[in-house]
Amino acid sequence: MQSNKKIVVIDGHPDLQSYCASLSEAYAAGAVTAGSEVRIIRLRDLQFNPILQYGYRKRTELESDLLNAQELIRWADHLVFVYPIWWGAMPALLKGFIDRVFLPGFGFKYRENSIIWDKLLKGKTARLIVTSDTPSFYNRIVYGRAGYNIMKKNILQFCGISPVRITEIGPVKSSVPEQRDKWLARVKKLGTRLG
Repeated sequence: MQSNKKIVVIDGHPDLQSYCASLSEAYAAGAVTAGSEVRIIRLRDLQFNPILQYGYRKRTELESDLLNAQELIRWADHLVFVYPIWWGAMPALLKGFIDRVFLPGFGFKYRENSIIWDKLLKGKTARLIVTSDTPSFYNRIVYGRAGYNIMKKNILQFCGISPVRITEIGPVKSSVPEQRDKWLARVKKLGTRLG
């Protein structure tokens, strides 16, 4: 069955040789097999200042790589974010990308004199593929999955992207090559199912 979905995979790891790079490629390969159009944004290859210098008080012009990323996000039906959890959240590179790209007027729009906002990315879905060295049960019980909730609820769903599904990969540090191969196969299969 052909899906014909438009998918953007956002590789949020700063290291080219990371396991996240392999996971991104595996998902993309599976999605292409299912008949989807896939584009990969490798944040480490982009040229941009990750600091939102003035917050929303003053506009900072977007670099061409960020303008291209916004166009791809607009184009996509489904977004896939692949990144590690460091200190309980996403790497600074991915956070900086979100700060600079998911701006008012692109991801959301505040209403004047209201606590309500418009979600400008409605109709899109997302998956988070997140690597960690923390066991899943510990992350859930002790940390309340804080890093996942920030990305899912405070960022993506705030902009109207729903549903947002999460795939946990780990603990990576103690894993053996056979386990990593199984995770790659699992992620490739996710790409064929696009869920």
